[in-house]
Amino acid sequence: TGIVPEDCGFTLQNRGYNFSLQAGHLNEVAPGKRPYHTIIPGMLTKDGKLEAAFGVMGGFMQPQGHVQVLMNMIEYGMNPQDALDAPRICLSNSATNAHTVGSWATGVVMAAEEGIDEDTVAELRSQGHEVTMVRGYDREVFGRGQIIRKQENGVLVAGSDQRADGCAMGW
Repeated sequence: TGIVPEDCGFTLQNRGYNFSLQAGHLNEVAPGKRPYHTIIPGMLTKDGKLEAAFGVMGGFMQPQGHVQVLMNMIEYGMNPQDALDAPRICLSNSATNAHTVGSWATGVVMAAEEGIDEDTVAELRSQGHEVTMVRGYDREVFGRGQIIRKQENGVLVAGSDQRADGCAMGW
């Protein structure tokens, strides 16, 4: 919002709109509850030591993007830039807007980014999944991420998402 409460030193934000005061709602504000929100930067540790700082911005794509980027680095051995550049999927409850809040119990749609193997998409569809292919500028739904990772030899390696206007630089 850009609004800073006097003498507080922080800005107000509107991500609380995802919380609910409705009794029994999945995101009800209540003791012991952790209502869903997407202010979630990430840190990767290995053997108790910081290995990477990362984040994938993009509303409800954030947790999905975090998992996909981490899987790309950890399971597939990708460097940060390749992990960010790899095509993604996004589960939503709307074919037209992957950030729509609503009931995820029915009508779940998988958005698949251009570059996902066509045989994979065909297999998902044959299993009953509704898959919408997303191309061009509409790919913004898959978020925008950055990563800084420390290699075992101490060298820092970074990546910045091709879906946005950032870049990774060293000095």
